[in-house]
Amino acid sequence: MKKILIVEDDTDLQDGLSFSLLQESYETAAASTLKQAWELLDTGIDLILLDCNLPDGSGFDFCTKVKKNYSIPILMLTARDTEMDEVKALELGMDDFMSKPFSLAVLKARIKKLVTDESASLQLVSGGIMVDKNTCKVYKNGVELACSKIEYQLLVFFMENAKIVLSHEQILAHVWDSRGRYVDENAVPVNIKRLRARIEDDPKNPQYIKTVYGIGYVWSM
Repeated sequence: MKKILIVEDDTDLQDGLSFSLLQESYETAAASTLKQAWELLDTGIDLILLDCNLPDGSGFDFCTKVKKNYSIPILMLTARDTEMDEVKALELGMDDFMSKPFSLAVLKARIKKLVTDESASLQLVSGGIMVDKNTCKVYKNGVELACSKIEYQLLVFFMENAKIVLSHEQILAHVWDSRGRYVDENAVPVNIKRLRARIEDDPKNPQYIKTVYGIGYVWSM
């Protein structure tokens, strides 16, 4: 079930959208401020419906911040029906834009297109790290990194399971030993050390891949 975050300070509209989307079998979460919205982004959000003006800031600024840290599609809803706003929204990376009042049927159609757009799932973004699964390239703060095949597979596995502690055995099975073949038991720590050297500012004090002693590792961003 796809989860949609509704960022809207008009509680009547917020409740109406939530009800309508629940009828379409979407799960919803709601926020009346940008602060509340930011705190909900790590709860498995698949799409953000974002109002342009919130009590604690601009939806445009929020979009910029989200796009730097997540690969979540954003559809902006605004009462300001101006070409300048729409151009600004799209230039900032907004995935779609609708003016209020809007057709609920059209909104649902656009939502369906965004949450089923395969291109969104081909990019993983976390912190300053971005993985383009279409080209198998890795970037840090916009600069391409040269990763080996194993390093790339490890990175994708960690980013797709962010915040989840992965055991040595899970990593070994996923990246190397899915067919039960013998692999040196040092393969995991050795290659994680190499990956940290690629992506961490300070590999001895990692911020992305943290060790959970006695269990395994976790992507913490």
